[in-house]
Amino acid sequence: MRYTMVFLAIVITALTIAGIAIADRANAMSFGSWSQPQNLQAAGADDAVNTTALEGCPSISKDGTSLYFASNRAGGLGGVDIYVSTRSDVEDPWGAPVNVGAPINTPADELCPTPMRDGHGFMFVSARPGGCGALDIYATRWRNNHGWSSPVNLGCAVNSAADEASPFIVGSELYFSSTRSGNSDIYVAPVGDEGAVGDPVPAPGLNTAANDARPNLRRDGLEIFFDRPGECGGIDLWMSTRPSTEDPWSQATNLGCGVNSAANDLRASLSWDGTRLYFGSNRTGTEGNQDLYMTTRERVPAGE
Repeated sequence: MRYTMVFLAIVITALTIAGIAIADRANAMSFGSWSQPQNLQAAGADDAVNTTALEGCPSISKDGTSLYFASNRAGGLGGVDIYVSTRSDVEDPWGAPVNVGAPINTPADELCPTPMRDGHGFMFVSARPGGCGALDIYATRWRNNHGWSSPVNLGCAVNSAADEASPFIVGSELYFSSTRSGNSDIYVAPVGDEGAVGDPVPAPGLNTAANDARPNLRRDGLEIFFDRPGECGGIDLWMSTRPSTEDPWSQATNLGCGVNSAANDLRASLSWDGTRLYFGSNRTGTEGNQDLYMTTRERVPAGE
């Protein structure tokens, strides 16, 4: 437990400092419309990024050079594993992905990776033995010359006997989704200066009688993306905004059937600058069970 608190305290400090900087920039900017999504391989990624298996839960590092995702492709440690694809520059294509290996991946399922803003670790969920229930939230950090640390379970206040998914820390709040109430809902938990995580509560204004799942926020905490059944066909990507982190979330809006499809579109993840949204989909034209896609938007000066 002490290790978990220290780990989160380091993460929170990095996130808070970075969040202040981007909030100042975001307040002076707005965004255009989302483009027609592209399969990552159509956008130039290595042919091994998407396969005939399942690829999903994409999440990009702060510097835009590492893309973490989950896949059940052959050659893993068992079940669904976490992979990472890298590139030298944000304008370069994504390279061939590699399995992040043990101790992160196990014979159980590991998925929903979320890189830390300081570039030295990530959170993810796992069904490995010894947790609080089914899929639990874990955290790991990179140790120079020693590789990834043994993942630490965030504890049975955050985790439950049900499934948790898509952990994301912004400021002093931990967002994630959970099926603890029966359906999937989005939860938020306070995180103290010493890394202690308080009891989670349903995120006000974001949940419905449907399944609301897999949240991902803009780095200033003023925009959130998540999954919910929608009018485009299957599960759609939705979003909500708020003027400040002290204000309530707006009524959620569907990203529209130009971004969403008649199939399932899942677990969106926003780039640091807010212009690229990565997600998984099994829409027509997908190579396998599910592929990784990307849609983009332009940043424009406020008032234009």
